[in-house]
Order: sequence, then structure tokens, then C-alpha cells
Amino acid sequence: MSLKWLINTGSTIPKKYHIIFWSGYFAFNVIRWGSYFNDYWYSLKSNLVEFPLHIIIVYVNIYFLIPKFILTKKYKRYILFLLLSLIILYVVRTGLNYLLVTKNIWPEAEGIQKAFTFNHIIAVTLGELYVVALASAIKLTVDWVYEKTRFEKLKKVQLRTELNFLKSQIQPHFFFNTLNNLYALTLEKSDAAPEVVLKLSDIMQYVLYDVKEPFIKLYDEINYIQNYLDLEKLRFGDKIISTTSIIGDIDKIKVPPLLFLPFIENCFKHGKKGDNKIKVVISFENVADKNLIFKVENSFQNIENKEITNHGIGIQNVKRRLELLYDTSFELKTSIKKNKYCVQLKLPI
Repeated sequence: MSLKWLINTGSTIPKKYHIIFWSGYFAFNVIRWGSYFNDYWYSLKSNLVEFPLHIIIVYVNIYFLIPKFILTKKYKRYILFLLLSLIILYVVRTGLNYLLVTKNIWPEAEGIQKAFTFNHIIAVTLGELYVVALASAIKLTVDWVYEKTRFEKLKKVQLRTELNFLKSQIQPHFFFNTLNNLYALTLEKSDAAPEVVLKLSDIMQYVLYDVKEPFIKLYDEINYIQNYLDLEKLRFGDKIISTTSIIGDIDKIKVPPLLFLPFIENCFKHGKKGDNKIKVVISFENVADKNLIFKVENSFQNIENKEITNHGIGIQNVKRRLELLYDTSFELKTSIKKNKYCVQLKLPI
């Protein structure tokens, strides 16, 4: 996170809090030094002279010196201008105290002290640096917290935007494939075409209207998958053999929408070879209310490993969504066992 955020954060602390801070600090100083000298009238007069100067040098440091020199890495110039500011402030403060408050410009020291002596310069300078450091530290801390919060919000917005974009990619991808299936049925003048249209209508309603939240009920997603399987069965008939099993209680489980379908689509992409039957086995398992395990396996014929690993937009999309949503807390494994292609996805509940 760059320090340049300091340049434009003057509004991070509302004005009323500036007033509260300086009023509280002023009252504290009046009481503190009034008690020390046992002279509250003197303490009030001296603080009335000094506090406007404190405020000026603090704001010069925060809103001019730091942005102009610290943020541009001109550290020598920063030190130079800060020293010049302290010198000017010392002269003005000492003169005003002498003219308006007391001839004894350093009453807390023993004896009568003169102005512009080394010890007096050091004492006044250290006092001013203390005020500058305290106020600047508060301001920079508030700005850092503000910027950190803003950064987290932007990060969430960016994540949500990317997830929505990835989800929107899946929808046309799915509809394109389904419309191709429907087109094939119409060419064959199949009686299944009207039922396909009805199934597709149900799926479109789910995708376009129901899937608006980042997480949905697993049961809804399973119903969506079942509709897709029904569509494929209408197209391929007895060539499709599919089973879906649910192990454990999944009533309260929520998952990202449209997450599992690309794996199911992949089964038909690689399974529909020649006149062989396409066998698809799907399972969802709740493991001790800690993890959800999704498994799918399909038979395939005469397919090269290279073709299997090149899944296209669907699977790559899913992987990216999983990384954004779960970081490293998910496990995705693929394997080839004899004539079966297997996928196992483990998600935290």
C-alpha cells in the first residue's frame, strides 16, 4: 500500500474532531501548567499565545511538508523546512510571550532565564516537536485505518465484480451448448424438441432470475443439474446412464451458483464417442459438517490425455472462481482410471 494515499486524505477526520482534540488538549495544558505554577491565569494567557502557533506548525507539517517532501522522498528538504519552521515559531512564540504574558520567558527553569539561549531554544523546540509528533501520529494513524478500510472495500467490490463476470461467462456458454442440442433435435424432427424447450425455459429462469446471490442452497443447484441431465437424456435417449447420490444432511449447505455444471458438461463432451453408452456418476457428501465433497466420473472412449486436460472456458472459469472464493481452502483433483475420468472437489462448509 503506497504512502501516496496521505496526499488526499484531509477529509478523513471531520472538522468537529479537530476542534474537540485541540479544545481538549488546550484545557489539559491550562490545568497542567496552572497546577504546576499554582497560577491558572498565567497558564491560560501563555497557552492562548502558544496554541495558535502549535496548530499552525502541526497543519503545515501534515498538509504541506509531509505530502511535498516525505511522500516524494525528499527527506533532506523536509528536515530543512521543518527546522526553518521551528526557528520561526521559536522567535514568534518567545516574542509574543515576552510582550503579552511575562518578562520571565522560562518560568519553569530555575532563576531568571534569558531568551535565545541554547537551553531555552532546545526546551522550546523539543516541546514543539512533541506537539507535532503527537498530532501527526494521530492523523497518520486515522488515515492509515481509513485507507485500509477503503482498500478492503475496494477489494471486495473487485472480487464481487470478477465473480459476477465469471458467472456471466458460464451462462452464455451453457445456453450455447443447449441451443446446439435443440438445433440437432429440430433437424431430426424429434418429438423431444418441445420438452427440451420447456426444460430450457426452466433452466433459463433459474440462471437469469434465481441465481443472484453469491451463495445458494445446494438443493437448488442439484435440481438445476438434474434439469441439465434430463435435457441430455432427451437428446441421447438410452445412451445416457446417470446416477446422483446424496450422502449426509445437505439442507443447510450453500454453494456458489453454477459451480458444478461445467464438470457435468465435461462428461458429455468427452463421453459421447460413437455409439457407446455415456455413464455419469455424481455424488455429494457432507463430511461431518466441515466439508462438502463433490464427485463426478464418466466413461470415455479413445480420448487422449491432452484433450482431457484442455477443458476450455468452463473448467478454467470454475478454477478461477474457486480461487477467488476459497483461496487455498479447496481441493480439486482429476484423475484417469481405466476408462473413467474422475473429478473430486472438496469445499469447506
